[in-house]
Amino acid sequence: MANDPSSNKKVDQATGTEFVGHEWDGIEELNTPLPRWWLWTFYITIVWAIIYTVLYPAYPMLTKASEGYLGWTSRGQLAEEMSLADQARMTVGERIAAVDTVKLSGNPELMQQAVAGGAAAFKVNCVQCHGSGAAGNQELGYPNLNDDDWLWGGDMREIEYTITKGIRQEGADERQGAMPAFAGMFDDAQMAALVAHVRSLSGMQKGSAAGAQLFAENCAVCHGENGGGNRELGAPRLNDAIWLRGSSPDAIRAQILNPKMGAMPAWGERLDPVTIKMLTAYVHSLGGGEDFVETAGEADAAPADEADVRP
Repeated sequence: MANDPSSNKKVDQATGTEFVGHEWDGIEELNTPLPRWWLWTFYITIVWAIIYTVLYPAYPMLTKASEGYLGWTSRGQLAEEMSLADQARMTVGERIAAVDTVKLSGNPELMQQAVAGGAAAFKVNCVQCHGSGAAGNQELGYPNLNDDDWLWGGDMREIEYTITKGIRQEGADERQGAMPAFAGMFDDAQMAALVAHVRSLSGMQKGSAAGAQLFAENCAVCHGENGGGNRELGAPRLNDAIWLRGSSPDAIRAQILNPKMGAMPAWGERLDPVTIKMLTAYVHSLGGGEDFVETAGEADAAPADEADVRP
């Protein structure tokens, strides 16, 4: 430690740096200047802060912050992004609306978007009956939509019609088929024979001639001679392993004596056509959807450029 005679300041002999002139319990502090890079960085942050507070909202006031010269706000940015998202969805909806339902699969990208939209609509409107996985409810008679057994048809056109018009709804021209109650028509032996024959159609039990005769006289007119069902009437197929209300003898007996007929609302009165089209695409994509076979009349009626709509 040494003193500078010209300035009467103490100077650290080892470093040549002046002391600040303070002392605490014999400890003194050197007046070491800050690095220039640190000072310039500090000055730049001050300038940046001033510019930022002028350009962007910064100063809190009673009801809001200062607006800033640029007029930017986080709320405004969010509103803009939401508007762009709405426009994008609207564009997809317009594209889906422009394509005939059965031709959606011809545009894989648009079909994928329709399926995604239909999945969202299904969660809102359909899971209450068909379940979140579309497996249905056998106890209540809500069909499983994942298999390839269809009461009224499983191509895109039939699915769309079913969703739009509903099942057994007042005012609908179709989808009104109902099974009559056979309570009091058969004695115990006849009922046992008929139930056994119904189960025999899918190989679950051995039938009898008496049961086959009863089936032919009372059931074949709707379900078909071999139990193949009738989609025009909504009569279920009985010769496979898929059952709407259960395959046990008690379940079949109960359905014959006092059939429970399910109903589905006409979603055409509640949902817009694009949402119904997306629901159709989603249900068809679940695994059991069938190919649409275009008839000559439908081919003539369809616009020539319908299939050519592209994103």
